Amino acid sequence: MKPFSALSEREILALAISSEEEDGRIYADFAEGLRQAYPDSATMFIDMAAEEGEHRRRLIDLYAERFGNHIPLVRRQDVRGWVRRRPHWQVRALGVNAVRAQARQMEQEAGRFYLEAASRSTDAKIRKLFGDLAEAELQHEHAAAAIETRRLPGDKRTREDEDASRRFVLQVIQPGLVGLMDGSVSTLAPVFAAAFATHNSWNAFLVGMAASLGAGISMGFAEALADDGKISGRGTPYLRGLVCGLMTVAGGIGHTLPYLIANFYTATIVAFGVVVLELLAIAWIQWRYMQTPPVSAAAKVMLGGGLVLATGILIGSS
Repeated sequence: MKPFSALSEREILALAISSEEEDGRIYADFAEGLRQAYPDSATMFIDMAAEEGEHRRRLIDLYAERFGNHIPLVRRQDVRGWVRRRPHWQVRALGVNAVRAQARQMEQEAGRFYLEAASRSTDAKIRKLFGDLAEAELQHEHAAAAIETRRLPGDKRTREDEDASRRFVLQVIQPGLVGLMDGSVSTLAPVFAAAFATHNSWNAFLVGMAASLGAGISMGFAEALADDGKISGRGTPYLRGLVCGLMTVAGGIGHTLPYLIANFYTATIVAFGVVVLELLAIAWIQWRYMQTPPVSAAAKVMLGGGLVLATGILIGSS
C-alpha cells in the first residue's frame, strides 16, 4: 500500500477520478435500495449520482489536458491514509437517515482531503490543482444539499422519517422487546427455583445459562418463522429472529451472572437488583416506543415479573 505522500500529481488526479466514479455508484446503489420504501430519497440519490458523473467528467477533462488520455488505476484501497467508504449495504441496513448522513459525510471527507492536500503542496501548479479539486468538492456538497432540499421538502421528509420510525419499531424494537420480556421474565422461575432449592450459586448459574440460551434459540427461530414480513411490512425475518434471540439471551443472562458470586446470599441480593432494572428497562421501552402510559407499563411489568419470581422462590423453597 502506497502512502499518499508518495503519490505524484498524476496519481492523485487519477485517484480522484476513480473515487468520484465509486461515489457515484454508491449513490446509485443507495437509490436502488431505497426505491421501493423511500421513493423521494431514491430520486434524490439518482440526482446526486448524476452530479458525481458530471464531476468525474470535469476531472477527466483536466487530466487529459495535463497528462494525456491514459488514466492509471489508482484506488482508495491502494493508498494509505485515503478516506474509506463503508459498504453501502451496511449503511442501508441502518435506515434512511443513516444513508442521508453517509452521503453528507462522503462529500465533507472528500472536500477536507483536497484542502489538506493543497495545504501540503509547495509547487504552485500542484497547489492550484488541489485547490480546484477542493473547491469542486465544496460546490458538490452544496449541490447535494440543494438536491436534498428540492427532492425532499418538509412534508416529504417528515413522511419518510415517520415511515422510517415505524419500520424501526416493527423490525427491531418489537422483536427485541418480545425477546427481552421473555428472557427477563420466563427465566426468573427456573433460576430462582434452582437457587433456593440448592442454595448453591454455581447450580443457579448453570440453570440460568441453560434457560437463557435455550430460550434465546427458541424465541429466535419462532420469530423468524412466524412471519416473512412481506405482507406485514415487518422486514426480513432473519433480522427479527436475530434481534429477538439475542435480546432473549440478554434478558435471561442479566440476573444469571450475579450467581458467579460464590456467596449465595450476596449473589441473590445482586440478582434481585438486576431483575428490578430489567423490568424497569422493559417498562421504559414500552413507554418510549409503544406509547404505553409509564405508570401502567411499570405496574404491569412489575406485577408479571413479581408473580414469576415468587413462583420460582416458592417452588425452590418447598
